[in-house]
Amino acid sequence: MYQDEVWWSRLAQPELHSWTTPEHHLQVEEWSKDKTDPEAAALCCYGGLCEGSGAMLLRFVVARAVSETTIAYLSWLAEQLGKQGVRRVVVVWDNASWHRSKAVRTWLGEHNRAALALRREGKVGVQLTPCWLPSKSPWLNPIEVRWAHGKRAVSEPQRKLTIAEMKARVCAYYNCEELEALDANDVP
Repeated sequence: MYQDEVWWSRLAQPELHSWTTPEHHLQVEEWSKDKTDPEAAALCCYGGLCEGSGAMLLRFVVARAVSETTIAYLSWLAEQLGKQGVRRVVVVWDNASWHRSKAVRTWLGEHNRAALALRREGKVGVQLTPCWLPSKSPWLNPIEVRWAHGKRAVSEPQRKLTIAEMKARVCAYYNCEELEALDANDVP
């Protein structure tokens, strides 16, 4: 399982390439933040890419990625994969501070001990084994390519999208159900 967070910007446009005629060229511009717009400029999202199936498991975040939302995401991820009968997951991710934090490492240890105890009782328990990639090496995580393609697919060159439109487009592109956003208070 390849895991990472991404910011879906409502303002910045991804790098796009397109064939056009000289008379009708595509104009993509970066939007500016309107002071009267109550919505955030960007939307944070956790994602997991399943290596075998290519399926994406997404959860949007209320504010930003921090240790507590990482724990809430990992807990939800283990629950979802447990329903599929998965027993162990190697989570490949970068060296973000909220991945390597003491809180996340402590939670992972407690979660894995609890998963082993469940398995001894004959129940489903999903162990999560982190695999941190070297610094500044995003090309080693295949989910990064998926994020880049997704940003191009959901962008709107003619207008700024609302948060609801952005979520709907992202979920449609990755064929995921739109779930309630994670909050730092959702830590199990």
